[in-house]
Amino acid sequence: MPHIPRNGGNSSGISRRELLRGAALVPVAGALAACATPAAPPASSSSAAPAATSAANPLGVASDKPLEVWIFDGGFGQEYATKIHEPLFASKYPGVEIKHNATKEITKVLQPRFAGGNPPEVIDNSGANFMDFGALSQDGQLQDLTPLLDAPSWDDPNVKVRDTIDQSVIDLGTYDGKFSVLGYVNYIHGIWYSQKVFRDNGWEVPKTWDEFIQLCETIKKSGKMAPFTYAGKFPQYLYEPLLTMAAKIGGNEVLVNIDNLEDGAWTAEAMKTAAEAWAEVGAKYLMQGTTGLDHVQTQTAQNKYKVAMLPSGSWLENEQKSTTPPDFEYGMFPIPDVTGSDKMPYGTLHTQPGENFIVSAKSAHPQAGMEYLRAMLSKKAAGEFSELVRTLTVVKGATEGLDISPGVTSASKAVADAGDNTVYYRWHNWYGPLKDEAIAATGELMSGNITAGKYLERIQKKADEIKNDSSIKKYTR
Repeated sequence: MPHIPRNGGNSSGISRRELLRGAALVPVAGALAACATPAAPPASSSSAAPAATSAANPLGVASDKPLEVWIFDGGFGQEYATKIHEPLFASKYPGVEIKHNATKEITKVLQPRFAGGNPPEVIDNSGANFMDFGALSQDGQLQDLTPLLDAPSWDDPNVKVRDTIDQSVIDLGTYDGKFSVLGYVNYIHGIWYSQKVFRDNGWEVPKTWDEFIQLCETIKKSGKMAPFTYAGKFPQYLYEPLLTMAAKIGGNEVLVNIDNLEDGAWTAEAMKTAAEAWAEVGAKYLMQGTTGLDHVQTQTAQNKYKVAMLPSGSWLENEQKSTTPPDFEYGMFPIPDVTGSDKMPYGTLHTQPGENFIVSAKSAHPQAGMEYLRAMLSKKAAGEFSELVRTLTVVKGATEGLDISPGVTSASKAVADAGDNTVYYRWHNWYGPLKDEAIAATGELMSGNITAGKYLERIQKKADEIKNDSSIKKYTR
C-alpha cells in the first residue's frame, strides 16, 4: 500500500531520501535513505561510445549489443515490461537482445553489480529496498538523461520527449543540475467516490466547500452510509487534502514556504482556513471508528457502501481491485472552491511522479537504456500500461481514446482539466521528525483533541526546531 506522496529535492536537485517515497505509492511504503545528497558527485562517463545517431536512431543504439532490464516486481508486477515496453523496443531494434529480469530485492541483487563495474542498463529502482540514489549519484553511476529529453518523441519527430511529459518529472528527477531519474507513474490525489452511488442517490459532485458540507449533511441524514472517512491509522492521508486546500486558497507559495521552513509558514491564514474546514469534517461527518482503521479497511468499507467519500491517490482503483464490486465505478474529484476568492482555480490538483527508472552510466549499453525509456514514454506504451495496471503515467494524453477503467478515466480527465494548476510538496521527505509530528498532530485534529490553531502551532514549533538545528541539512525549492 502507498502512504501518500513522496518526492522532493534540494536547491540543486533531488535528495536521495525523497526519491522513492514515490515508489511507496505502490505497496512498498517504507524505506527512505537518511542521508543528504552529496554536494559534488563526479561526472558520469558511459562505458560505451554510442553508435552513429540518425533520425531513426537518435540516441545511438548499437544493434549488436544486448539490453538488460530489471523490474521491481511489486504492486505493478512485471507484465507491463514483458508484454508492453520490451516488445515495443524490440519492434524497432530486433537485433538487440533484451535480457529481462525482475526482483523484489533491488539493492540485494544489483548493488554487487554496480560495485563490480557491470551494472545492467535499465532499472526500475523501486520498492522498500531500492538502491540509494545519492550514493549512485556520488559514484557517477547515474546516466545523464538530458539527451533523452532532447530527443524526438517516439510518436512525433517534431516533438521533443521533454514536451510530452509533466514538468514535475524533470524537476523532481534532477540531481545537481542533471536529469537522471525518470518517474514514470503520475499519482493524482483527490476525493474518491462511487459514481454509481452518487448517480443512484442523485448526489452531485461538489464544486464549492459549502456544497461539500451540504452533501455530507445530506448523506448523513439519509442513514445509508457515512459521508467521509480516511485512513485513521495513517493521518498523512488527511494532511494531503488539507495542504492541497491551503495551496488552493493561498497559492502555491503556501507549500513552497512550508518546504523552505519559512517563519510562520504553517500558521499562515490559508493553512488555518484549511485546518478549520477539515476539523469540521472530523467533528461531524466521519465514519464511526475511522481513527482506528488503516487504508485497506477504510477503502474496503467504501467498496461495501458503508461510506461515501475518502481521500486517496490514483493507485486506489488497482489496489482495491479484489474487493471492488463490478459496478462500483470509481470516480475522483478535486478539492472544491473554498473561499470564493481562492488564488488557484477549481480543478487544482496535487500530483507527483513516482516509480522511478534509471539508466546505468557505466553499463555496457546506456544508449539502449535511454532508448528503452523513450519507448516507455510513447503514447502507445503509456496508454497500454494504464490499461493494464489502472494507473496513469506522466505521458500527456496517453489514455485519450482508450477504453480504460472508470477511476483512471476520472483521474485522467481531472489532470487534463487542471492543466498547469498542479501542486506538490517535499518537506515530508526532507525532514522525518516534521513528518512524524504532522502525522500525529493531524490525527489529533481530526479526533477533535486539539483546535485548528493549536494544531498548526504544534507543527510550526517542530518546523522551527528543525530550522534552528544546525546539525540537520536544509533543503529549498
